[in-house]
Amino acid sequence: MPICSAQMHTEARDSSFVTRGSSDERRATSDGFTLTELIVVVLIVSLFVLLAQIHLFGLLGKSTFRAQAVEFVSTMQMAAAAAAESNRRYEIIIDITEQNYVLRQITSTDLSKVLEEEIIVENEFSNNCRVIYVLFDDLTRTDEDYQIAKFRVGHSGWQAGGKIVLLDSNEKEYSVVVNRLNGIVALEQGNAELLVPKPEDEVPF
Repeated sequence: MPICSAQMHTEARDSSFVTRGSSDERRATSDGFTLTELIVVVLIVSLFVLLAQIHLFGLLGKSTFRAQAVEFVSTMQMAAAAAAESNRRYEIIIDITEQNYVLRQITSTDLSKVLEEEIIVENEFSNNCRVIYVLFDDLTRTDEDYQIAKFRVGHSGWQAGGKIVLLDSNEKEYSVVVNRLNGIVALEQGNAELLVPKPEDEVPF
């Protein structure tokens, strides 16, 4: 009887060893799968973050052009609205060489001088929104020698109409069109066709 009991005890210990060994193997296998899954998840998340950043940078570039172009248009609209509601005159000066523009209220008869106290808005264009040339509705345009364009507006409207052609960071053209017939200033895609007023002798009565 004691011998039989000893053998049974030994078998029990062997069985316990096998059980523990199987449990350790399962735990090791389970740990290996968890690590692999973690690596896969990290890679997937990293890919989504990269795609989101690329998309975000693209949107920021576009919105930067849009924001600057809309701000420029709003400045011109503000000048026209303020002039229409008063007897004051305003001038938007666009400097292509310096890539900036100024809105001022005209307070003196000497239009060649811009007084510091006349300046209402002073802003710059950027690489995301560049002005390349200005064409007036009398077909006068900026060139290498003529790099400054001026739009004046008073109570009766714009002194001259025209278009300001802009480029975004992808070299895509946009036009800010100033219509002196109806006073509207609008941003349009592409190099917009400019409506040139007819001479007085061609206008029917």
